[in-house]
Amino acid sequence: MTDAEAAAELETLAAEIARHNRLYHTDDAPEISDADYDALIRRNRELEEAFPHLVRADSPSRQVGAAPAGHLSKVRHALPMLSLDNAFSDDEVADFLARVRRFLSLPADAELALTAEPKIDGLSCSLRYEKGALVLAATRGDGTTGEDVTANARTITDIPQRIDGAPDVFEIRGEVYMSKADFAALNARLLAEADDPAKARQFANPRNAAAGSLRQKDAAVTAARPLRFYAHGWGEASKLPADTQLGVMQAIAGWGVPIAQDLACFTDLEGLLAHYRSIEAKRADLGFDIDGVVYKVDDLDRQRRLGQVARAPRWALAHKFPAEKAETVLEAIDIQVGRTGKLTPVARLTPVSVGGVTVTNATLHNKDEIERLGVRVGDRVRIQRAGDVIPQVLENLTPEADRPPYVFPDHCPECGSEAVREEGEVDVRCTGGLICPAQRVERLRHFVSRHALDIEGLGITHIEAFFRDGLLQSPADIFRLTKAQLLSRERWAEISAQNLIEAIDAKRRPPLDRFLFALGIRHVGEVTARDLARRYTSWTNFRSTIDSAIDARAALPQALGETDEKHRKRRNDAAAAVIETPGIGGEVAGALSDFFEEPHNREVLDDLFAAGVEPADLIWETKESPVTGKTLVFTGSLETLSRDEAKAQAEALGAKVAGSVSAKTDLLIAGPGAGSKLKKAAELGVEVIDEAGWNALVAAAS
Repeated sequence: MTDAEAAAELETLAAEIARHNRLYHTDDAPEISDADYDALIRRNRELEEAFPHLVRADSPSRQVGAAPAGHLSKVRHALPMLSLDNAFSDDEVADFLARVRRFLSLPADAELALTAEPKIDGLSCSLRYEKGALVLAATRGDGTTGEDVTANARTITDIPQRIDGAPDVFEIRGEVYMSKADFAALNARLLAEADDPAKARQFANPRNAAAGSLRQKDAAVTAARPLRFYAHGWGEASKLPADTQLGVMQAIAGWGVPIAQDLACFTDLEGLLAHYRSIEAKRADLGFDIDGVVYKVDDLDRQRRLGQVARAPRWALAHKFPAEKAETVLEAIDIQVGRTGKLTPVARLTPVSVGGVTVTNATLHNKDEIERLGVRVGDRVRIQRAGDVIPQVLENLTPEADRPPYVFPDHCPECGSEAVREEGEVDVRCTGGLICPAQRVERLRHFVSRHALDIEGLGITHIEAFFRDGLLQSPADIFRLTKAQLLSRERWAEISAQNLIEAIDAKRRPPLDRFLFALGIRHVGEVTARDLARRYTSWTNFRSTIDSAIDARAALPQALGETDEKHRKRRNDAAAAVIETPGIGGEVAGALSDFFEEPHNREVLDDLFAAGVEPADLIWETKESPVTGKTLVFTGSLETLSRDEAKAQAEALGAKVAGSVSAKTDLLIAGPGAGSKLKKAAELGVEVIDEAGWNALVAAAS
């Protein structure tokens, strides 16, 4: 693998892992299993170990969790809430013990004690007690900043309002969780209370139910949910009640806070692994979900000496359980269309019990996975609950059976638009975009988002409600909303309705680059939209060129023996030659052509224009300055202006803003907290100035 290939894969992994972190930690709506997520993390780590000079500033190996959600107050942790490194085999546990011994310079015969306890699948929470009183409860968030859930945590009976005998300041850390029985009862209640059972809000698993319940705006909702808590550690403490992990945990239990019943201490690998097997054997019979066993060095002085790496302590390890498996029959294959247009095949199964849970559906991931397994309707398959989240088909047990092969659809089952797979990708995606029912809410949210049309007051909650009630089906419907419609709805008053209508009217002439970005065309981000707008300046010029690109693409017939993927690449390259914009190759040109070739999308655009929307021509003026034509990078915190404002200033001075430092970088503007980019700039001899220097440069050029 070359540096360029490794860098590209690391970039893709960083974006994909960040997306799954946000889905799991912030949205409580995971799309992949824990095992699949762990595989992404391990692949990222392997690449970083092989190419240490390519480690990114936003590397997943440096991240913990995800940023807090916006509806709760932010809380900065006194000490970071770290994640844990994972092991998946006995050998990896042995390697962990060997690393600890090497780091501490312990001889082979020196005793090394470690605690072992079940790893419960819940939501991490820190409880801060001052002089025995609970004063703050916070979620982990991104490890540095979490969400204030104090009022909600006070409703959980396992969390005492006071603890007697504790130091003046003591943060107890643990997991908020929901038992399997309580989870089933909650989902049944939500179904029974729903006016329309088909639209009932139900949780996918106990972990999601616990997270969604704890992070409610209204503590009364949390109080009505059967949440539990148990402690597994601590954060800031003015004094510790013992000098071992086990001793402190026993003290916490003595204060009336639940801890794991299976917490024990061992001095050898055999004891740890035997305890792991014991917990694994009774896993299915436990009243709550666990996904492994956590080992921690018992001696606290040794913990302090071992310290931590970027996101995890060196003195702890999570030993994950293997996925549980079962056999059943594949009754059907359905295609689900995701919010971004991804077509995901789902196996409908004859119900089977896996680890005490009845499984009727499993993911088949993508088209390639179906072909690899060779599965067809009627086959007997082996499935596994990987990470206890989303079951997956592991193996086809009847590949020799005489059944017709499954044909993956080439059109979207939701809207009928063409479904394509771009070169180098595994996912097949719907090109329907704005018209596809499965994508509409996400597309509408993107259309009004801050970097698109930026319609203030029209957030995801309103979009979902308006969509559900039939007020919004397409972007054009936004501009047809009336004050009377808003006032007829609950919780809308004269002022709020008037404000939203005025905010919408103010965006009827959006800048061309924002309008292009708002359309949600695949591969057309803010930078690409801006490049296209600068190149063509008006909507008329842009559309005329895209139509010519579509014609150029259509004029190339498929050559004899040419594969579909090679033919698509050749056609897209022809479109790129017509579009002729720096930085836009065949991939982007193909996405643009796909979008504007679909009659549905053209109808949506025509509807927008009929509703009074007209993209404004882009008038881009740059000033001659010392940075004209140069490449700039901003890093660290900016204290007097936002990153977007700084970027706009740079572009107005004729500079290009990049996201990473390279040999092509001319200037680095470094604020407080600058890290790897500043170091890289020093290695490459790149000029560095601070924020004050940048402000002076901008002022001099004005």
